[in-house]
Amino acid sequence: MSKSLLIINRQSPWSGPSAREALDIALAGGAFDLPLGMLFLDDGVFQLAPAQQPSALQQKDLGANLQALPLFGVESLYASTRSLQERGLEQQTLTLAAEVLDDAALSALIDRYDQVITL
Repeated sequence: MSKSLLIINRQSPWSGPSAREALDIALAGGAFDLPLGMLFLDDGVFQLAPAQQPSALQQKDLGANLQALPLFGVESLYASTRSLQERGLEQQTLTLAAEVLDDAALSALIDRYDQVITL
């Protein structure tokens, strides 16, 4: 039986390679039917923000990769309530349907996974 994996995204989409690397890990794991989830925490919630303009920073859009997650079987997506609130984002405007969790629920979520990677 495969061990479950939680990938915690803490970086904004354009602050470096971490956001893309987390997505690559998730897509690869999903392609091999690895049970995994993704948690968007701290500035990582900006990955779910609408109307991003990566071309202004001469970057590629991560939106297509994010939208591909469910196609690869990665459907367990979570976001921190506090992180969204601190950054002025609302759940109904997110580009992906993520379950929004408070701090206590986040702790329980992390405990449910066998392995955790933070990027």
